[in-house]
Amino acid sequence: MKSAKSPATGKLDENTLLLREGRKIVEALGQTFAPLVEVVLHDLTDPDHAIVAISNNLSGRKPGDAVTEMGLARIADPAFPEVIANYANRFPDGRPVKSTSIGLKNSSGEYVAAICLNMDISMLTAAAASMQQLVNVPNRAPTPVRETLSSRRLDDISPLITDFAAQRNTTPQGLTLAQRREAIRLIEARGLLDLRHAHAEVARALGIARSTVYTYLSDPKDAS
Repeated sequence: MKSAKSPATGKLDENTLLLREGRKIVEALGQTFAPLVEVVLHDLTDPDHAIVAISNNLSGRKPGDAVTEMGLARIADPAFPEVIANYANRFPDGRPVKSTSIGLKNSSGEYVAAICLNMDISMLTAAAASMQQLVNVPNRAPTPVRETLSSRRLDDISPLITDFAAQRNTTPQGLTLAQRREAIRLIEARGLLDLRHAHAEVARALGIARSTVYTYLSDPKDAS
């Protein structure tokens, strides 16, 4: 659309002003979302030469190219939706695109321009597939040993026993024989009994003899 000014005031007319402001938006969005999003400004008053600005060009089009089918639909129908967001599209070379089209009207309710965003999702789709492969855990069968990646320290034993007892509304020294055995099994499952002096620390925390710890680790019917 050619620049038009009011003869009386010398000011740009409304349609020209909308297109001028649209150029700023297209340039800014293109820079912000490069390199994945193409942003295009269409002059809907000149459908045969509709493209007036294109930022981050991904489709191979150029200024002066004709309007798209979406633009023709807006030109034909002022009631056509002003915003159509996130619809599937494709670039000429077949790359998948996520598009959004925004129609701009003047004060008379006529479509003057459209700003269209076309996101190349081909690289994102490939990245998503790679990410899914990275997080996939194909082997869900039990491993020969239960592995934990947390550090194991002797100082962890006493708090673990205290917490175990607190969950049962008692103290470590107040645990029943069965509960003591369960607590020791828990410590064993955490791999803490493999630490040097672990049995002595367990005995101290429970208030029992060190030899009793070994008793609790044996078959329950062997324990007194």
